[in-house]
Amino acid sequence: MKLNCPTVYVLSDSIGETAELAVKAASSQFLSAKVDIRRIPFLNSPREVEDALLEAAGCGSAVVYTLVRPDLKETLLNKNKELGLQCVDIMGPLLDAIKEVTQTSPRFEPGLIRRTDEAYFKKIEAIEFAVKYDDGKQPWELSRADLVIIGVSRTSKTPLSMYLAYNGVKAANVPIIPEVAPPKELFDIPTAKIVGLTINIAHLVSVRKERLKTMGLAENVDYANSDRINEEILFAENIMRRIGCPIINVTNRAVEETAAKVLEYYRRGAE
Repeated sequence: MKLNCPTVYVLSDSIGETAELAVKAASSQFLSAKVDIRRIPFLNSPREVEDALLEAAGCGSAVVYTLVRPDLKETLLNKNKELGLQCVDIMGPLLDAIKEVTQTSPRFEPGLIRRTDEAYFKKIEAIEFAVKYDDGKQPWELSRADLVIIGVSRTSKTPLSMYLAYNGVKAANVPIIPEVAPPKELFDIPTAKIVGLTINIAHLVSVRKERLKTMGLAENVDYANSDRINEEILFAENIMRRIGCPIINVTNRAVEETAAKVLEYYRRGAE
């Protein structure tokens, strides 16, 4: 069966997008010629590769492929000895070159770049989420979070939320303040999705005084008063116990260390 115009078959054990883009880039150099592209993705067996080659041969087409599985590539090469099609390997020479300069072997797994892209976009989505739901914003949407971090001011809720976001976890954080009732949503979402942060009183006094100093404000205010801070922490811990969530003491802990503990709770709850 001859098609109306020259056709290039794109064969792949993944989605075939890389090879199709390469064909489009090359065909753009031929202003007077129109080239159709027939993509056959997700080839998963030698038989499927042979059938695709036979179809291409029936159309008098060229073949461009990005097969990374050795068994499928071997099938294509062997079958093409019989068919004599014009075949172009996109991935093979690149894999060989990178193998040579890195002195490592490729994994030969289809679709790895797509998985990488998915992880990247998941991270970006989580970062945007952390910014949108920082410091108690839009509490009526807390159920959308993978994790909700609660605690008094200056317990590193925001840095922790951002760190979790870089690990692809959508984290919201909510400050707990004695004068403000905690959002009712905290008591509606699963306990496994909430982690409370607490801190040593003397350490928090020091942290808050340093914060006031950098802002050019006086240190002798309630915000840095040890009695006030004790009241805040007791109130917050009472809320955490009512919720039944794990409580992590962040005194002298690096954000990375706290995040490791939070992720441990998160993964345990997801099981």
